[in-house]
Amino acid sequence: MATRTDAPTRREQILKEAARLFAERGFHGVGVDEIGAAVGISGPGLYRHFAGKDAMLAELLVGISGQLLTGGRRRAAEAAGDPEAVLDSLIEGHIDFALDDRPLITLHDRELDRLRDSDRKLVRQLQRQYVELWVEVLREVYPTLLEPAARAAVHAVFGLLNSTPHLGRRGALPGRAATAALLRAMAHGAFAAAAPAAG
Repeated sequence: MATRTDAPTRREQILKEAARLFAERGFHGVGVDEIGAAVGISGPGLYRHFAGKDAMLAELLVGISGQLLTGGRRRAAEAAGDPEAVLDSLIEGHIDFALDDRPLITLHDRELDRLRDSDRKLVRQLQRQYVELWVEVLREVYPTLLEPAARAAVHAVFGLLNSTPHLGRRGALPGRAATAALLRAMAHGAFAAAAPAAG
């Protein structure tokens, strides 16, 4: 996977523009020619990279689910032995995703059912593993928190963090750093508020 300092490959450019266009106008509202024009190639030229729009959508949604899980596991390993640091790192990573990849959140909300059954099941499987990673860490930070309550709290925080597409246009937000700080505080607050309910 390319780091943020690497120049994006043509395939990555196509996926980024496809995500933006699908999020703005819906999967069926965008043609292959429009995606091609957005990256400076002909619509038919896209078929050298993808079998079609369905393949792009699958790679976007399966890909981000896999990236979140891989990134979460890496963060957990880097801060192993310090559950609070792991939780903070997981929150930080998900906030980065929520602020930097807003079109993918919109796509997941609107278009997940358009995936083939096998791709949709894979997305769900990756997401379940990601949730369980958070639940395990959360219960280490708050040992009195029962598993069902921890899982509910994780889903609630995901809902909070993934609400960023509904916060308005990028220019309407108070700035990335301030928005990230607010989301971080709200996530930690939600988890802390959930803990006493288990006591």
